[in-house]
Formats: sequence, C-alpha cells, structure tokens
Amino acid sequence: MGLSVEELRQELEVTAQKVLGRLKSHRLFQSEWDTAAFVVFLIFVGTVLFLLLLVTAHCCCHCCCASPRPRKVPRRRKERPQGVDNLALEP
Repeated sequence: MGLSVEELRQELEVTAQKVLGRLKSHRLFQSEWDTAAFVVFLIFVGTVLFLLLLVTAHCCCHCCCASPRPRKVPRRRKERPQGVDNLALEP
C-alpha cells in the first residue's frame, strides 16, 4: 500500500526537478487560472494574517491602554404602560 523509501525518494527527486525546471524557465504556473488561484490564495492568507495582527494588537493594547469604564448603576424602572396604543381601534 505505502511507497517504499526508494520510490518515495525517486518521486521527491522528480518533483524537485519539475519545480527547478519551472523556476529556470520563469514559468511557475501552467495557465492563467493557476496564477489567479495563487493570487486568491495569497489574498486569503494576507487577510487572515492581517486579522490576526488586529486581534493581537487589540488584546495587547486593550489591557494596558484602556481606561477603566465606570460601572453603570442600574436605574429603577418606572411603571410605564407597555406596548403601543392602537388609535385605530378607538371609536
């Protein structure tokens, strides 16, 4: 089922030769769709890294830079009628 060590080494060599050949020819992707997919992938990775940076900045600066908020004192509820008067039902 699994590949032997020799077969795996040969596959890695073939893959490395393909990659090096593409690097030498300055043609990393075979089609424009490959290039577009790679750009979309890079945008996704960049967005995730940017969001992680924002989360890290928020966590680090929130602890030391934020002034303590005063606690809100709960107000007593005034007895007011609930709901809305429907004036269309009045005669």
